[in-house]
Amino acid sequence: MMDLISYANDVIDTRRTDVPTNRVNLELSVVADDLAVVEAFSHSWVVRTADGLVVFDASGEATGQAVVRAIRGWTDDPVHTVVYTHGHVDHVGGAGAFLADAEAHGRPRPRFVGHTNVTGRFARYRDTNGYNTAINRRQFGPSRRRNAGAAVGFESAFLPTVTPDPDVTFATEMTLEVGGEQFVLRHDRGETDDHAWTEWVGRGVLFVGDMLIWNFPNCGNPQKVLRFPAEWAAALRKMAALSPSLVAPAHGLPVSEAHRGELVLTSTAEALEHLVREVIESLNADGTMEDAIHDIQVPDDVLALPWLRPFYDEPEFVVRNIWRTYGGWWDGNPARLLPARQRDVAREVAALAGGVAPLVARSLALVEAGDTRLAGELIEMAALAAPNDRSVHEARSAVYAAKRLAATSLMAKGIFEAAAFQSAEAAGIEPPTFTRTRPL
Repeated sequence: MMDLISYANDVIDTRRTDVPTNRVNLELSVVADDLAVVEAFSHSWVVRTADGLVVFDASGEATGQAVVRAIRGWTDDPVHTVVYTHGHVDHVGGAGAFLADAEAHGRPRPRFVGHTNVTGRFARYRDTNGYNTAINRRQFGPSRRRNAGAAVGFESAFLPTVTPDPDVTFATEMTLEVGGEQFVLRHDRGETDDHAWTEWVGRGVLFVGDMLIWNFPNCGNPQKVLRFPAEWAAALRKMAALSPSLVAPAHGLPVSEAHRGELVLTSTAEALEHLVREVIESLNADGTMEDAIHDIQVPDDVLALPWLRPFYDEPEFVVRNIWRTYGGWWDGNPARLLPARQRDVAREVAALAGGVAPLVARSLALVEAGDTRLAGELIEMAALAAPNDRSVHEARSAVYAAKRLAATSLMAKGIFEAAAFQSAEAAGIEPPTFTRTRPL
């Protein structure tokens, strides 16, 4: 069987897209002396030092125990430090398993380290528990509950109650020394405002968290707070300038040797810089958000790279995020500045059309013609105009099932799938079934 580094090198060198790049096997691989990784929905990277283990990310609540078991199959050394690369629950939710492991062995609890904004994130998660639970149920839709969604652990409290705040925090940069090894933690905003990426001094290893996810950067999530694409790109260029011998991401495959690191990090930075540049140009030309999201594209050959495929987030969502960052939330349509309720607009349109039936029929015809975007607009008008009509909901379920099948990103698939399930329930019919066909 091919080892992890050889597997990753083959994917990068040959641009293979027929094998998984985000594997959730909960197996530990030793990738270098005193360095291992447990591949989970969010990986845990483990460094063995003379004073104990330094672990980068605790994985999620549902996988934390399995991650600890995998580590214990490699070493019985105590866990000295757990570094949160950032505060997303798939990276911190498994912290309770590390606390339980220390207690079971009669050892001191690990020290938890993170950026100063992690504490504020945790407080926000507790304040918005209901919202975050709901959006993750949409994002990781019903057909994925048994794999990726379950790994996050959102069936209980969104942030597990046992998750500790960082014991040690930093604002810009700090150095950790553990067992004769030195780690320099640096902060740059990217996917989050609390991100830390770490250089293992003397070893050329970078632990980069979600700065690299082996998908198009998660910088436009439609249900989450603002992300920071320009700063993300700048951070990736800082990393590339270090010529790392190994880039260790929290999702996806390790990137070994400097030439591969430069390729992967720089191409990802360039993709983000391209979108930022194009959106700003559109803003400066007094364009509209609608034109930007339809006209600004990332070249197909870039999206074909195995580390930049739009299977989680996608460029169109990132364009919206950039527009909101530099230009605010208004989309340029004056009618939507102080708008009517959408249900009132829908009722007017339905009345003009002679009822909801023509809207439903045209929406289904558009699906057959392959225009699922326009089909979605019309079926939403029908559903808003006649919210209790079972035949409308039956058609709406079919339309959103088609939109889900046409979508590439997990975020779009999850939202469309949730809408299809919602209307199937309202119509009293069996929900559609889906099969995940693309590797994440």
